Amino acid sequence: MAFAHHRDENLRFEQQVLNAEKYVLPFLQPDFEPATNQHVLEIGCGEGGVLKPFLQRGCRAVGVELVEYRLQLAKSFLKPYLDAGQLSLHCADIYHIQPENISDSGFDLILLKDVIEHIPDQERLLGQLKQFLRPQGLLFIGFPPWYMPHGGHQQICEHKWLSLFPYLHLLPGKLYPNVLRWCGERESTIQELLQVKSTGISIERLESIIKKQGYRIVRKQLYLINPIYEFKFGIKPVRQLPVIRSIPYLRDFVSTCAYYLLQPM
Repeated sequence: MAFAHHRDENLRFEQQVLNAEKYVLPFLQPDFEPATNQHVLEIGCGEGGVLKPFLQRGCRAVGVELVEYRLQLAKSFLKPYLDAGQLSLHCADIYHIQPENISDSGFDLILLKDVIEHIPDQERLLGQLKQFLRPQGLLFIGFPPWYMPHGGHQQICEHKWLSLFPYLHLLPGKLYPNVLRWCGERESTIQELLQVKSTGISIERLESIIKKQGYRIVRKQLYLINPIYEFKFGIKPVRQLPVIRSIPYLRDFVSTCAYYLLQPM
C-alpha cells in the first residue's frame, strides 16, 4: 500500500515545496536569510521541491541527484530557473564531485533533506562537505532517525500491513528480508529497504559524527510528529517534549524527524 506521494511526482514535489517553505526556512533563520547573494547546494535534491523556495527568494542554487529520472523531473519543475542561469543540476555521486566543478567560491548553505540516511559512510561525507562551504557557511540536515517507528522507510511497501507496521525494519538478520518476501514485496523494493537498513543513522550516531568532524550545533529540533506529515497525511507537526529530547537512545525511538543546523568550528 504505497502512499499517493510515492507514485505521484507532482504531489511529491509540491509537498517538498510546502514543507521547505513552512518549516525548513523558518528553522534556518536568523542564521541564514535567503537572498540574491546567497549560494545554496542541495545534495540528493530529488525533484527539486526543497530548492524552489530558495530560488524564489533569489538564491543561486546547485542540485546534485544520483537518480537520473528524478533529476529530469527537477529539470522540468524548475525549468524557468535553469533557463535563467540561476540553477544548475548534476546527476552525480557527491563523493565524485570536486567543489570547484560546481562552484567558483563555495556555498553559504548545504542542504541534506531526507538524504543522509541513504548515503554510505556519513562520517566521510560530513568531513568532505567542509570543502564545499564558504567561511561561516552552514550545513542543514533533516532526517528520520533510524530507530523511529518507520525509520526503515517500510512505508514504500505495497503490502498494506507492512507499510504501516512500526519498527518492522528492526527485525534482525535474514528475518527482515524473509518477512518482506513472504508478504510478496518486489525484489527491487526489498533491495531498497535493505540499502536503507545498511545506511540508516540514529541521532546518537549523527551527534557523534558531528563532534568527530569538528562541527558545532547551531540549532537542533526533534519532532514527535514530522513536519512533512502535515502535507502527506494532514497531521500537524509536534515538537518533541524537552524531557524526551534530553534522554539519549530513547529519543531515537520516539522522534520521527530531526533538524540540525551545523557550522564547521
